[in-house]
Amino acid sequence: MPRPLEPVSQGTRVALGISFFVLFFAAWAFATLGGFVSRTFLADPITMVQDGWLLLTRFGFLNDIGVTVWRVVGGFVLAALVAVPLGIMMGAYKSFEAFLEPFVSFARYLPASAFVPLLILWAGIGEMQKLLVIFIGSVFQIILMVAVAVGNTRRDLVEAAYTLGSKDRGVVRRVLIPANAPEIAEILRLVLGWAWTYVIVAELIGSSSGIGHMIIDSQALLATGQMIFGIIVIGVIGLISDFLFKALNRSLFPWRLA
Repeated sequence: MPRPLEPVSQGTRVALGISFFVLFFAAWAFATLGGFVSRTFLADPITMVQDGWLLLTRFGFLNDIGVTVWRVVGGFVLAALVAVPLGIMMGAYKSFEAFLEPFVSFARYLPASAFVPLLILWAGIGEMQKLLVIFIGSVFQIILMVAVAVGNTRRDLVEAAYTLGSKDRGVVRRVLIPANAPEIAEILRLVLGWAWTYVIVAELIGSSSGIGHMIIDSQALLATGQMIFGIIVIGVIGLISDFLFKALNRSLFPWRLA
């Protein structure tokens, strides 16, 4: 039995991670192929793979994947461009935090799905409505998390900057932002994962393309294999984006690993 907080090697970590997926798919195959669960309600892994191949080769599912990725990235980038500067301002200036924090704390509890009817009225059923759903679901979380990170900056770094003659803007630009850049990048990585959960909500209504649209169409046909394949594709893309974000953070901020 490992000790609490005892690190494991990279090889062990990879092996344990893969073993969970192997056990998961084995249990899934046992339940469906063994007849314990009706295939009407849960397709077996073989049927799921066959349906997925059919989607990719005959029904243009790659285009749906591209559309969904565009929506997630577009809404997330818009949210980050707005939220990161506001979060830095809230963390750096307490008067600004006192002004904005109550509203942000209130708004971050509002489910993005609740805005879908209003956004359809305001922006129609085009791409803007779907981008705004992801934007609303992400922006307030980023603002508050960045504000907390910046507000927890070590005070000795700030005092040292003032001692060396820095002005207020210089402290923000040369101390607060560089000191918290790795943490802000990690916050963006986490919220990007949340953005993937909002995209299906954005594609449920008034969408003619995207992974969510395919899942809804498959529901009407009781094609659970296609539905599961779409869900797995979202998970795989999200996992790849997470690994890429981690690699980018490691290359930009190598000192954070120390």
